[in-house]
Amino acid sequence: MSKDNIIKSMLSDQVSMTPNGFLADELSPVQFAECFELFFDKILEISRSDIAGVEGYGEFNEDCKAEYSTCKEFLIDTFAEDKEGYWFNWREMFETTVLEREFFEKYFKEMEGRIRYCEGKRYLVNNNTFFEIMITDGKTMVGFPDWSRSGICDFLLDFAILDLNKPYLKIPELLAEYCSKRDIVIPDFKERFLCMAYYKGIDTLRWHASIDDTESCMSIMKSISQLKDRINAL
Repeated sequence: MSKDNIIKSMLSDQVSMTPNGFLADELSPVQFAECFELFFDKILEISRSDIAGVEGYGEFNEDCKAEYSTCKEFLIDTFAEDKEGYWFNWREMFETTVLEREFFEKYFKEMEGRIRYCEGKRYLVNNNTFFEIMITDGKTMVGFPDWSRSGICDFLLDFAILDLNKPYLKIPELLAEYCSKRDIVIPDFKERFLCMAYYKGIDTLRWHASIDDTESCMSIMKSISQLKDRINAL
């Protein structure tokens, strides 16, 4: 069975892998504010997927296996220097790109210090919930056609990616409101959201630095540095 078919077998019928509509990136902030609950509904539906028999943490390999035994191993090893391929010896970028060592190390430690809150939180995650990838009709449907980065992690990762993509949409603020209205309790919400956001933030920052996208790097750094105050204000 192919990777996509295995993932499809985990998902409920409420989550579409072959949606019709337009790119969610085309929604204006006002339009998103009118339908954000639809996005949240579908992302939470992903997190309710049946992962019985699926072990570990991390992005799925081609056999749809998660290769790490703990969340800590997954998050920390993402930034290992000795991985073959694109990220081999990536720390050389501190000397050759706009990636700032002090900034990276600060938020790596912020992430590391919160991993314990995410340990044991095992859910299917799309891990690619960027607005330029998701498809919606803006009314009744949000779909996720790209599962290439999917795996097992804390489901707040998918919400953190939304916020990293468009921080002006105030995703964690809206999520807190959404959960309050529905009596949904997310234990250690603030620490878990920050952990996932810092993880994805510095990983995405590293990517944009590697392609010399200075403008995106500056935007990501600003978003990361402002997030804790936003979360603590909830």
